[in-house]
Amino acid sequence: MNKIPITVIVGATAVGKTDFAIDLAEKMNAEIVSADSRYFYRGMDIGTAKPTLDERRGIPHYLIDVANPDETWSLALFQQEADQIIRSIHKRGKGVIVVGGTGQYVRALLQGWEPPALPPNPALREALAGWGEEIGTEALHQKLSKLDPIAAAGIDYQNKRRTVRALEVIFSTGERFSAQRSIGESRYQATVIGLRRERPELYLRIDQRVDQMVQAGFLNEVKELMGKGFAPDLPAMSAIGYREICDHLNGNLELEEAVELIKRRTRNFVRRQANWFKESDPDIEWIDLTGLN
Repeated sequence: MNKIPITVIVGATAVGKTDFAIDLAEKMNAEIVSADSRYFYRGMDIGTAKPTLDERRGIPHYLIDVANPDETWSLALFQQEADQIIRSIHKRGKGVIVVGGTGQYVRALLQGWEPPALPPNPALREALAGWGEEIGTEALHQKLSKLDPIAAAGIDYQNKRRTVRALEVIFSTGERFSAQRSIGESRYQATVIGLRRERPELYLRIDQRVDQMVQAGFLNEVKELMGKGFAPDLPAMSAIGYREICDHLNGNLELEEAVELIKRRTRNFVRRQANWFKESDPDIEWIDLTGLN
């Protein structure tokens, strides 16, 4: 198999992946494929820190704004679409840069994952979803953590749909969800670059970003989404920030409380992201951006 050369940029939320990737794309004559699941959805721009057209500096970006918030983009669909795009870019003689904060999506590309082929069990799925309604989304995720900590580490605790699917596979087969994911041969020759910053600086950047989101109109963005009928319990709306702002707009949280929750949950998310790309991984070339803009 002739493997396509790609450059992959990984790192925590707010570390600076977007600017780094665009700078690199300009130097490499490359185009960018997003592996950030939050970027899929139209109208969810401010709260995901999605790069604007101006910020992209004319560099083509793919897999951004490809679905409405009430549409589901599975891991398998992402792999299929990303592979077609990568091949198209390469065929045109351009470099390929994959940029991702969603570790599971990046790993799936690099390692040729094949998710479990188990057909859905509607009755079990409905029962698990009902269980989640009773005990809460976070508690349901904690149940998954006890049964399959590896699978749980790759699923945001607010993403009820994916938590339910993992539990469905476990209860249907009696085996861990993570153990049933087969790994094939990668189709790419990947150079993986990891970006890091010291935690105090990274956390400060997260806090500043959240404050900037609110100042840039994050509340209005969420109001518009809700006004279009996109409910807070949609999987896409489970992205950190959207659920908290929805709670504020529905009168369940003061704005200051919502903002502090977003900051704290983003910091917790960063710690989970680190499980996917460890600084001890010999296949990742780490670059320290501490002290740099």
